[in-house]
Amino acid sequence: MTGTLYGVGVGPGDPDLMSLKAARIIAGAPVVAYFAKRGQPGNAYRTATGHLSARAEQLRFDYPYTTDLPVGDARYEPALESFYDMAGVRIAERLQAGADVAVLCEGDPFFYGSYMYLHDRLSTAHRCEVVPGITGMSGCWTRAGMPMVRGDDVLSVFTATLSENDLVSGLQVCDAAVIMKVGRNLPKVRAALTRAGCIDRALYVERGTMPDERIERLCERSDAPSPYFALVLVPGEGGRR
Repeated sequence: MTGTLYGVGVGPGDPDLMSLKAARIIAGAPVVAYFAKRGQPGNAYRTATGHLSARAEQLRFDYPYTTDLPVGDARYEPALESFYDMAGVRIAERLQAGADVAVLCEGDPFFYGSYMYLHDRLSTAHRCEVVPGITGMSGCWTRAGMPMVRGDDVLSVFTATLSENDLVSGLQVCDAAVIMKVGRNLPKVRAALTRAGCIDRALYVERGTMPDERIERLCERSDAPSPYFALVLVPGEGGRR
């Protein structure tokens, strides 16, 4: 029999926010795979490390690019496609040998999670089970003590890689917003929020739920580069009772 591929959401960064099911699967998996930036331990790995078995084989996959290359660069998509192809082949080898493989994923695997690209490649030929996790944005707005939507408020989620005009257009028609993948795009995000008239409500959260988290009003935050694990929250204003 072939093994089962598990996409395991480990949550937003605080190990205590990982589900019992995630911890159980990680502890029992003979093979644990994870993604990381070159030279870094990897946030998902750091979150799950207390549950890893010493007997498990570890498959580490270093991204070819993270924030060091703009998404619009012609090299970006081909490099990532080849990267996920390679990771899929290596994981499929373990599955075909009968070993279960747990892929660690920050937040929830199906919400901007890297695991999705393995799922696309492997789910038709192998058994797959996805373990949901608390999303990064949920962890951030909880740590900020910020209720996001009330009553009939509509929440929209944007990526900061969108153009400034697209961000403005989206922000003008929603009640509450989350802007993810801020990184080098912070000045553009600030400009879009200002044009959309919601900069005063915007809150910047960096590494939410982690030991070095940082929470402040965006209008008071400088344009210094922010890490990948940073997002902006814009709460809704409707439905107050």
